[in-house]
Amino acid sequence: MKRLSLLLLASASLPLLFYAQSDPFVGRWGFDVPTPHGIGANWLSVSDNGGKPEIWFQPTGGHVFQIKDYKLGGLHLALTVAPAEGSKPAMTWDLDAKDGKLVGVQKSGDKTVQLTGLPEPPLNRREPSSWGNPKPLFDGKTLNGWKPIGDVSQNHWTVQGGDMVNLQHGANLKTTQKFTDFKLHFEVNCPDNANSGFYLRGRYELQLEYEPVGENPPNRAMGSIYGRIAPSPELPRKPGQWETFDVTLVGRTVTVTRDGVLTIDRKEIDGITGGALDADEGEPGPFYIQGDHTGGLKFRNITVATPSE
Repeated sequence: MKRLSLLLLASASLPLLFYAQSDPFVGRWGFDVPTPHGIGANWLSVSDNGGKPEIWFQPTGGHVFQIKDYKLGGLHLALTVAPAEGSKPAMTWDLDAKDGKLVGVQKSGDKTVQLTGLPEPPLNRREPSSWGNPKPLFDGKTLNGWKPIGDVSQNHWTVQGGDMVNLQHGANLKTTQKFTDFKLHFEVNCPDNANSGFYLRGRYELQLEYEPVGENPPNRAMGSIYGRIAPSPELPRKPGQWETFDVTLVGRTVTVTRDGVLTIDRKEIDGITGGALDADEGEPGPFYIQGDHTGGLKFRNITVATPSE
């Protein structure tokens, strides 16, 4: 009787196991989508939730959200990634699983864009046994090692009194160097009603904001990995004051300490955030600071340490 129960239990679990192993859409997928302004990084996750697919989508901008409007059958997936709004038509994706990729087309009204999705790597790396000495990314005098990106005609980044300052809304700023695993340190002074972000590998935004209280949920508030991981505990607001961040990123695992308080303790980042430079998560990437939302933020003492082994 005991043996029969075990056999029945095993056979009952087979459909779910088979679904997770055989469905070609299950996994995390990165899409570098061409746009009139360059690459638009998108991310798609398909998982098995009790025998039913659960689909999450990260568009080029904004935050990750669950998609409910989809049709999945065999080797084809159709989904609405943005509903119609006013005179703006809906945006849909039609994807086919082929040769370990997802290929298809994005449609919005009479506009179509070809899509190719590649599986994102797990990035399961161990933390190094030792780190090198921190090296400055900002010398306090010039913007050497950094360059504006985005709307470079509206570049308002400068150095004032030893601080890196974005005078007003305009271009973003990124390092000319790229990094894989690292320990990052920086100090930031974020004014009230300001919104920015410090991107890790150019793909994961550490949110920096002091917008009105209650405007953002915890996973999009100061010190979060935007839309992905909320800080805990939430610390008191300090607009207009200097604050310190220490960030360790190894593979997908991130640790954040803010003003000496551990707020994110070795959490996995599922995928890219809005504003990512690309969806190629397995590649090294730069740091970049968002300047296209608001101005007024100041930075100083930016350093990085990389594995010494």
